[in-house]
Amino acid sequence: MYSEIVLEHFRQPHNVGTLPEATATVEVTNPVCGDILRLCVQAEGGRILAARFKTQGCVTSIAASSMLTDLLTGATVLEASKITAERVAESLGGLPTATYHAAQLCADGVAALLRELKP
Repeated sequence: MYSEIVLEHFRQPHNVGTLPEATATVEVTNPVCGDILRLCVQAEGGRILAARFKTQGCVTSIAASSMLTDLLTGATVLEASKITAERVAESLGGLPTATYHAAQLCADGVAALLRELKP
């Protein structure tokens, strides 16, 4: 059911935790399934230097959150604004409809994050 990329990110998620010097921290919830993503970043000069996450949810939500932090780290704010649910899903090798909510949770996290980073 899960792609190898999803399983890799679930078994050994990247960038788990918090950033004590975070520039922005957001929390988003999927009201349908109850998954929660807490995302924090350290940004400087319009670039995201580091990203960390804590997710309570299913295998795919944890994997998608891990992938999201990889996509965010080193990105400019403009590049981050182009991270969509579709991009997260594609980066994981595609997601079936039943687990696509994980990619949408990440897109919601990016949208909330961008609101926090606006000057």
